[in-house]
Amino acid sequence: MDLILWRHAEAHEHPDPLQGRQGDTKDLARRLTQRGEKQAVRMAAWLDRQLPAAARVLSSPAQRTEQTAIALGRKYKMCDELSPDGDPLALLALAQWPHGKLPVVVVGHQPTPGQVIAQLMGLTEADCPIKKGAVWWFRQRERNGVVQTVLVTVQTPELL
Repeated sequence: MDLILWRHAEAHEHPDPLQGRQGDTKDLARRLTQRGEKQAVRMAAWLDRQLPAAARVLSSPAQRTEQTAIALGRKYKMCDELSPDGDPLALLALAQWPHGKLPVVVVGHQPTPGQVIAQLMGLTEADCPIKKGAVWWFRQRERNGVVQTVLVTVQTPELL
């Protein structure tokens, strides 16, 4: 199974950073910046060339993640479990990792994808930083009777 974690592209700052919390209405309404729109389009074009047609795409209900997912030009499903400050175990369950049959692209927010990455890679830190708009692609496979989690690639919009 392939699990592709895609952090949303650059978004406008919260209108009231002292009052705002992730997950509040104003936070969920934040949109991509012009730069973020370009990042999403670049990464989506690269991803579209790599992904099989049957890949599932799951997105947080926040506008910035939906805009990022829309750039891919494929059907996607918005999932409340992927909201800001979501649970890494809920993300993995939603993606059906590692037993799903189809590749899954999850468009979400830090810190959740970074926490999933730390867990999959066995990092001692609880979180792995991810650049905005970046993709981390994992694959679960079996080799010589041993199940392995492989980091296939890490890609950022700036390198495309």
